[in-house]
Amino acid sequence: MKKVNILLLLLVGICLIVMKTNAMQVNKNMGEDLKNVKMKKVIYLAGGCFWGTEHFLKQIRGVINTEVGYANGIGGRPSYQVVSTGKNKFVETVKVEYDAEQISLEKILDLFYETIEPTSLNKQGNDVGIQYRTGIYYTDKADESIVKASINRLAAKFSLPLALEYKLLENYYPAEKYHQNYLDKHPNGYCHIPQKLFQMAKTANPASSTKKFIRPDDAALKKRLSSVQYEVTHNNATEKPFHNEYWNEFREGIYVDIITGEPLFVSIDKFDSGCGWPSFSKPIDKSLIVEKTDRSHGMVRTEIRSKTGDSHLGHVFNDGPVDKGGMRYCVNSAALRFIPKEKMKEEGYENYIFLLNK
Repeated sequence: MKKVNILLLLLVGICLIVMKTNAMQVNKNMGEDLKNVKMKKVIYLAGGCFWGTEHFLKQIRGVINTEVGYANGIGGRPSYQVVSTGKNKFVETVKVEYDAEQISLEKILDLFYETIEPTSLNKQGNDVGIQYRTGIYYTDKADESIVKASINRLAAKFSLPLALEYKLLENYYPAEKYHQNYLDKHPNGYCHIPQKLFQMAKTANPASSTKKFIRPDDAALKKRLSSVQYEVTHNNATEKPFHNEYWNEFREGIYVDIITGEPLFVSIDKFDSGCGWPSFSKPIDKSLIVEKTDRSHGMVRTEIRSKTGDSHLGHVFNDGPVDKGGMRYCVNSAALRFIPKEKMKEEGYENYIFLLNK
């Protein structure tokens, strides 16, 4: 009887271990699933004939899936024949699912703008009608401010008002099967988007460089940085205007964080603001920059810091060129290192050369 009890205890112990192991695996899988759900986002874009718009968007790294359909119309599920009359006010739309860790909504919208004439009402290319109007439709209310800011930057580049609508998605119905992936099935089929833009989309969001951008410890930085570089990046100092390394540097190239080497700005976005410090209309990607309210020196300004290096860069102001979006990223030369185009490949920044060809 004693042997039986011991055997039973062993069996119970083994069962408990198996159950705990299974529970841990389930929790791990649930965690991974939740992360995937969080990173997977969706936006609906209307840019004229959905054949070309879909084919363009699917080329972008970070876009997980695309589907063409009909959005924001009146009534139930429509057919293509009915939509083409314009009577039910549906618009040809592309549903875009994307990985927010690989590409931002701002980036997707900036690329989308390359394919449309945003001031043209109900017309894109040779396609005319309300079903070909341009629009951005979101399902996440948190995306509204991002979309609005993006459109405001776009509007600043045009003298005419935009005919680009943006709103919450009201309804959406997938289009007929023969419309899906149309240009994959018919490479020579009709498309209002120039072929060269498809190639541009493929390279517009390259994978992160194999270079690892890591912040060194403080002791190493004190040895490597000059006194001015250290004071600017660590103690929020400001170097003298017109007496710094890059205020009048306008060669082609990229500007990287002096701390980590991570690319932050590109020469094509640099302009002469007359302030005596390097000025840029935007960073390479907003996710690389952290903005903080700065109340020093009796002023209220917006400080900008590099996200990875956590180094003070300068400040951002809303008095930049209107045709470039209206922003001025005013940066200390001491927080940056300039790499000219001809040296980018040699120094491991080959994946960023395409940024100079916008």
